[in-house]
Amino acid sequence: MENSKGYANPELLIEAVELAGRLGLGGEDGTGSGAAGEAPVLLDLRPAEDFAAGHIPGAAHLDLFGLSLVDTDPAPLAAFLWIIAHLLTARGVDAGRPVVVYDDKSGIRAARAFWFLEFFGHPDTRILDGGFGAWERAGLPATRDAQAPARGTWEVGSDESRLATWRHVNERLGRRDVTILDTRSDEEYCGTLVRARRGGAIPGAVHIEWTRNLDEAGAFKPAAELRAMYEAAGVTPDKEVVSYCQGGYRAAHGYVALRLLGYPRVRNYLGSWKEWGDREDLPLETPAV
Repeated sequence: MENSKGYANPELLIEAVELAGRLGLGGEDGTGSGAAGEAPVLLDLRPAEDFAAGHIPGAAHLDLFGLSLVDTDPAPLAAFLWIIAHLLTARGVDAGRPVVVYDDKSGIRAARAFWFLEFFGHPDTRILDGGFGAWERAGLPATRDAQAPARGTWEVGSDESRLATWRHVNERLGRRDVTILDTRSDEEYCGTLVRARRGGAIPGAVHIEWTRNLDEAGAFKPAAELRAMYEAAGVTPDKEVVSYCQGGYRAAHGYVALRLLGYPRVRNYLGSWKEWGDREDLPLETPAV
């Protein structure tokens, strides 16, 4: 991907025209860690009705929305991750081929799938920047036809440095070398919208709603804008950043934004507020906007 936005890690995104070239649908030839000209595994994370109405040719449908974890203790966490790995492999994900994920824009569905693939150790995963909307605006072809994907043979790993559990977060509260990033809405952060047993926020969390990562077209903002926004809030690359939301979707979006900027230590709290807010033994606060 041409790095016109100045990212430290531009290879985490792919533009529509470049993807079209990789798929043999016209556009520019892509580059990546796969073999030259090799078509990526393409995953459409949108709702089934959107996929059925039209999608990028060759895409497999995978709607992970609603598959959330509310207990990050070891046993339920392991079972949940096994399910996600199975679904990815069943859609053709293989370590030997690059993977591109997309939804309607550079949104939370694609970001969460991206995070799972990085956590599992896939060597070449990208998000279609701007999503299906960018594909359509570029005048690229879509189809309603779908074929069953060939199952992948991927043996998944795990990169624990990308994951946070409730224990991980609780042990790091108040540390100066750790920032907790709340990516939810203002109402959720302040506790006026309650989506768990309790409302509020993790103590000391910095609030930056995930939508602020995107421009008006639904693509990620340039690096200079993102960096200025995060650093002004005290989210700096010298710290470990733990991102959370309600169920790990919006948190994954914050994770991707910081990965684009080259932040070296970023984690997604997979259980997020639904787990934290349901547990009365964990502390909270109710900040004012």
